[in-house]
Amino acid sequence: MSWLENIKLSGALVTLEPLDMAHVEPLQAAVRDGEFWKLWFARVPAPEQMAGYVTAAIADAKKGNIAFAVRLKETNRIVGTTRFYNVDESNRRPMLGYTWYAKSVCRTGVNSETKLLLLQHVFEQKDAIAVEFRTHFFNQASRTSIERLGAKQDGILRSHQIMPDGSIRDTVVYSILRHEWPAVKDNLLSKSGQPSQGDVK
Repeated sequence: MSWLENIKLSGALVTLEPLDMAHVEPLQAAVRDGEFWKLWFARVPAPEQMAGYVTAAIADAKKGNIAFAVRLKETNRIVGTTRFYNVDESNRRPMLGYTWYAKSVCRTGVNSETKLLLLQHVFEQKDAIAVEFRTHFFNQASRTSIERLGAKQDGILRSHQIMPDGSIRDTVVYSILRHEWPAVKDNLLSKSGQPSQGDVK
């Protein structure tokens, strides 16, 4: 059995569901809200690419790389997706990424709670040593979002990947280490309006 398994995670705002083919059409609707696939520095699927995107993610889940659909509880609508990938099981170190949302839920607390649920699961239930994040050097929105979580920059992999448009990507690498998790958790709890561990009950 893989270190990470398909599991449903639920918070106050969102439920994270293991990605399956039933999510294709809802994700097509979500990605049309904002059209982020048009950003040259992002790897967001266009609506016509969604079936292949989900099919590949499901196949990758069999290797322990778990993808989730993000469902907004208030409306029961699928609003995005995220996943653990390049999971290094022997060193208990997953990467967390492939995250995108409908524009209408950006800056609403959805991302903060999604990351809280995923990081809490992997650090507290799976005893992860570190969680890594990677993004395009020029994706400033993604870099800001990762830094707001409390992740620290490890470095930049220069000329790291060829993008779909043929451009060469410099990749910025961040991580959260196990001993940093309690402070990161308090940060995420405060962003979502929940009591932090340090609050007096």
